[in-house]
Amino acid sequence: ATLRGLEVLESSRDRDRRSSLLGTMDRTATPPGARLLREWLGAPLRQAAPIRNRHGVVALLVNQPRTLEDLREGLEGVGDIERQAIRLAGGRGSPRDLGTLRAGLGRLPRVKAAIQPSKGVVQTPELLDLLHARLDTLHDLLTSLEEQVVDDPPASMNNGGIIRDGLSDELDEARCLAREGRASVARLQEQEITKTGIGNLKVGYNRVFGYYIEVTNANRDKVPPQWIRRQTLKNAERYVTEELKEFESKVLTARERAQAIEERLFNELRQAIGAALPRLQQTATAVAELDVLSCFAAVARERGYCLPEVDDGEGLEILDGRHPVLDAAAEGGERFVGNDVSLGGENAPLVGLIMGPNMAGKSTYIRQTALLTLLAQAGSFIPAESAHIGICDRIFARIGASDDLARGLSTFMVEMTEAALILNHATNRSLVVLDEVGRGTSTYDGVAIAWALAEHLHDTIGARTLFATHYHELADLEQHLPRVRCFNVAVREWQSEIVFLRKVVPGSADRSYGVHVARLAGVPVAVLDKARQLLEQLERDGMDLAARQPVSRTTDGSANTQLRLFQGPDQAILDELSRVDLDRLTPLEALNLLGQWKQLLAPGG
Repeated sequence: ATLRGLEVLESSRDRDRRSSLLGTMDRTATPPGARLLREWLGAPLRQAAPIRNRHGVVALLVNQPRTLEDLREGLEGVGDIERQAIRLAGGRGSPRDLGTLRAGLGRLPRVKAAIQPSKGVVQTPELLDLLHARLDTLHDLLTSLEEQVVDDPPASMNNGGIIRDGLSDELDEARCLAREGRASVARLQEQEITKTGIGNLKVGYNRVFGYYIEVTNANRDKVPPQWIRRQTLKNAERYVTEELKEFESKVLTARERAQAIEERLFNELRQAIGAALPRLQQTATAVAELDVLSCFAAVARERGYCLPEVDDGEGLEILDGRHPVLDAAAEGGERFVGNDVSLGGENAPLVGLIMGPNMAGKSTYIRQTALLTLLAQAGSFIPAESAHIGICDRIFARIGASDDLARGLSTFMVEMTEAALILNHATNRSLVVLDEVGRGTSTYDGVAIAWALAEHLHDTIGARTLFATHYHELADLEQHLPRVRCFNVAVREWQSEIVFLRKVVPGSADRSYGVHVARLAGVPVAVLDKARQLLEQLERDGMDLAARQPVSRTTDGSANTQLRLFQGPDQAILDELSRVDLDRLTPLEALNLLGQWKQLLAPGG
C-alpha cells in the first residue's frame, strides 16, 4: 500500500512507470542495473554504514565528472551478460547469444579501468574498491569467444557458420568439400546444358528431394532416357541421374560432418561458459551496482541534488526539500516550491498536522518527505538544500481512496484496514504519513477516529508522523499534546481569486476553499452558486441545511460554526450553571436543577 500510495514503482492512476519515482530516477545503462534500481527503491537500507558506503561512491562520481563519464560510457553495451550466460549454459542459448555475450564482456575492461583506485584519488570509498575487486573481466572466456566465434553469428545452428575458419582442421576440410560441391554444381549444370542442348536447365537442391535437374515442359522431349523422373511441377519436371546421386552423397556428407563439428565446438563453448558462470554472476552483480550508483550520480549532477547526512538519530530535518517526481517534471516550466520539514529531533514536533485548502499541496508535502527519506536510505542524493535523516526502520503511507469490492471491502474499510496495519506495526523509529484519515465516514466518526489515531501515534508509538487533514477540529491537539504542531499551506486571496503559494508555514487553517476547487474542476455554475449560498449560511447561522434548524451556539448566542470535539450535555450544564443567580435561587429550585442535570448526564439523557 505504501509503494502504491507514494507511487514508487508506478503511478497509481494509470500504472505508468514513467511518472513514478522509479521512472524519474532511472538512468541505468544495463538491464541488471534497471532491475537492481527497482529493488533498491522498493527495499531501502536500514543501517547507517552501508547507506554511507553508497553515498560515498555517489559523492565521488558527482565530484569527478570525468570518472562518471568514463564509467557510464563503459557500461553502455555491457547488456544482460548474466542472463545470456545462464541461457547458454543451460542449453537454451542461440549462436547469436554468443556474439552478444562477447560484446558485453568486451566492455568490462573499460568499466574496470574507469574505477581504478589509482586514478588520482587520495582515498576511494571502500565500496568502490570492493566493486573493483569483484569485477572480473573474464579475459580467458572473452579470448575464447573472440578466437572461435564469427563476427556476426547466425540466429540458429541449422545452417552452421558459427565457428571461424582456421580453428579446426577437421572442420576446414569438411567445409572445403562442401564449398567445392557448390562449385561442382555449377560445372555439372554447364555440362548437362551442353549435352542436352536445354539452355534453361537448372541443377538445384531442397531438403525433401535432395539434388535434382529441372527442365521446363517445353523441353521435355530433349530429356535423355536414362534420367529418372523425381517430381512433377506445374510447368516443369525434375529428374535425377546416377552421377547426381553420387555427387549428392559426397556433398551432403561433407555438410553434415561440418555441422556436427560446429555443434560440438558450440557445446564446448557452452560448457566453458557454464564453468565460468559463478564468476560471471559476481561480475554482473558488481556491474549492476556500479550502474545504479552512477545513475544516482548522474541524476544528482543533472538536477542539483544534495548529499543527505544519515545517522541513527531520531531527527528528520530537510531544508528546502522538493518532490523528486514533480521537481523533474517542472524543469523548463514552473519552478517547484521547496519546503522544510523538521520531525522527531530535539525541540522538533513528533506529529505534524498539515492543514490548508484543497489543491494547495498538503499531500505533495507529506509524500515528498517520505520519498526523500526513501531515496536517502536507498543510497541516493536527494532534491533539497540540505538534509539530516535519522534512519527509519519502516515507512508507512495511508494515501488515497480506493475500495476492494472483490473482497467485500468498502473504501472506508480499506482505509481502516491500512490504518490498523500501521498502528499495529509502526515503531518509534518509523515514518508515518497519513492523508485525510477518517474522511470515509460521518464527520463525528471521522474526527473522533483521526483524533484518537494521532493521539496514539504521539503517546503510545512515538512515530515521526505527518498527518494531512481538513478536520480543523484537530488543531486543538496542539494544546493537548506537547509534541504536536500545526502547519498549513499558505494561500492568498486576490480579487475573489485564490493563489496557492505552495509554502508550508506554522499555524492551523480555518478554510478549505472546496467551492473554489470545484470551480477549477468544471462543476456547473448553478451548483457552485447554490454551494456558496449554503456555505455562507452555515458560516453565518450554523444552520442544519435539511431541517433549517439552528445548531449549537456559544454562550453569547453567536453561531458555533465548528463542531467541538468534547461538547455535549456536560458543556450545556456548565453553560446553564454560569447563568444561575445563586443569591436568588431557592432550595426547591436548586433541587429541581440538580434533578434536570442528573437526567441529562444519565446514559441516553
